[in-house]
Amino acid sequence: MRLPFEKIIRTSWTVLAVIGLMGATECGSASAASDTPGPLPQTTSQDAGSSPGWRDSIMPEWGGHLKARGYALKPDKDSIYGLNGTGTDYDGSLEGRLKGGLLFGDWGYFETHYEIIYSAGDTIEKGNQLQGALPDLPGDIILFRAPLNDDRRLLNLSSIISEGDRHVLYHRLDRLAFTLMPEWGAFTIGRQAVTWGNGLIFNPMDLFNPFAPTDIEREYKIGDDMISAQFPAGPLGDLHLLYVARRDPDTGNTGIDRNSLAGKLHFASGSVEFDVMGARHYSDTVVGLGSAGYLGSTAWRLDATLTLLDRGYRKDSYLSFVANMDYSWVWWGKNLYGFLEFYYNGLGGDDYLAVLSDPNVLERLARGELFTLGRPYLSGHIRLEVHPLFNVYMSVINNLGAPSGVLQPRAVWDMLQDVQITFGGNFVYGAKGTEYGGIEIPGTDLTMRASNSAFVWAAYYF
Repeated sequence: MRLPFEKIIRTSWTVLAVIGLMGATECGSASAASDTPGPLPQTTSQDAGSSPGWRDSIMPEWGGHLKARGYALKPDKDSIYGLNGTGTDYDGSLEGRLKGGLLFGDWGYFETHYEIIYSAGDTIEKGNQLQGALPDLPGDIILFRAPLNDDRRLLNLSSIISEGDRHVLYHRLDRLAFTLMPEWGAFTIGRQAVTWGNGLIFNPMDLFNPFAPTDIEREYKIGDDMISAQFPAGPLGDLHLLYVARRDPDTGNTGIDRNSLAGKLHFASGSVEFDVMGARHYSDTVVGLGSAGYLGSTAWRLDATLTLLDRGYRKDSYLSFVANMDYSWVWWGKNLYGFLEFYYNGLGGDDYLAVLSDPNVLERLARGELFTLGRPYLSGHIRLEVHPLFNVYMSVINNLGAPSGVLQPRAVWDMLQDVQITFGGNFVYGAKGTEYGGIEIPGTDLTMRASNSAFVWAAYYF
């Protein structure tokens, strides 16, 4: 039986309140001591010889952010998004994240993150209308991004507070984990985030909630309910073990075929670092090899994974591969940074409708592990530091098989010490029938082409 969200959220808020009270008590004690005139009180020999109390070894931590986002989207006239009108769609969202932690000396750490998100606008309304008119289309994959939920996670730590035709308000716990730090390494249990692999845009070795290649914001990765352990393995290097527990989103049942058990060995030879990975991921077996090093002042990275499918459809196994190089330089007195990345998706193909009929592809799209339908991709990124507080970026994702892709220009202004403004856009290109130019929907004149969009975000950190 899954624990109810309300019970867990009350428990988490109790912990957060304890953290806050401890922090306030420490601050109050410190200020009272500094404001007291005259000599310090005499201490007895018993006081002087007593050991520090248990509270002295506990350090509370607070933090978080508030973010406001605004979007303007322009659907293409041939796109399914244009069925309800091709005028400009306007969306907005508000997000708050509260982070709390307790550091227990040098032996343990407790972390919890609470977030609440409100989204509203034309995209939600159109998505609901399209799902009603076309129920066979996978709306959470193709039409619009639905609110985060814990249908696949072991614990239900998400809940919708209010939902309507044009809005949704929900809250969730994105971190709830306790870490033990013995001399031999670290052991963490609970909701946490782990990232493996060396990819910068695509990351085939990162099986556990990877970022989408089009994600611009990468401050926080979505947490999963897992157990992880890290420790040195003597002359072999460092070993990282994971066990991720999940549920079937349709039945709510747990089972070995829903979970992941994985290990990664990291070691170095000279100036080159290596990763060797093995995993039982859902019902599939995944093996991976990665490396990273330097060629002069240029950094390079390589990752490859081979997945042995438990259920073959178009193929019984597939290879994924990513390679990138990045470099920093100064030009006309300005700092610049850029990288190129090649990615090969062995589960993709040239016939996108056939790829979309593959249950292995659909399952990975729904799980948030796969984001593309083609095979070879070449991506690039460049950053120009116009001023230490103002940076301009351009990212490009390009499908080499049938030329099409996404352009992502943006600028980030650190307006104040704790305030950051980001503005930019996402613009797709390509001919009709290509992946980003618009995959044709059989029996119609419509395509699944993403809307061009512009955005502005404001973030306050505390």
